[in-house]
Amino acid sequence: MSRSLTQTRYTISEVEARTGLTQHTLRWYERIGLMPHVDRSHSGQRRFSDGDLNWLAFVGKLRATGMSVADMVRYAELVREGEHTVDERRELLERTRRDVRARLSELTDALAVLDYKIDLYAMKEIAGKAQS
Repeated sequence: MSRSLTQTRYTISEVEARTGLTQHTLRWYERIGLMPHVDRSHSGQRRFSDGDLNWLAFVGKLRATGMSVADMVRYAELVREGEHTVDERRELLERTRRDVRARLSELTDALAVLDYKIDLYAMKEIAGKAQS
């Protein structure tokens, strides 16, 4: 039996349920080139593969980094262009990693300020109860 006949295929509704992405978002991803070519059934319905689901999970991680849609689309284009784009893909991911690390540092500093203020208020509350 060929691989394509044994491979699991998912409808857009099933992908919506599995990923939490709306059907509108899935169609938009395909339209802007963020999704690789999605197979269609004989009646024209999208049929997503396990590979498509893995790609969507990766795109979700890229979104979580704050990567721009334009950069995500560029990355997808590079993947489709083939192995000769590995260096450019790595550079794009390294730039994103630098951005994420900078944001993590900012958030760590902000968290320290919040912790300080919360501790300060907790100490004032304890001192106020002790005076009562």
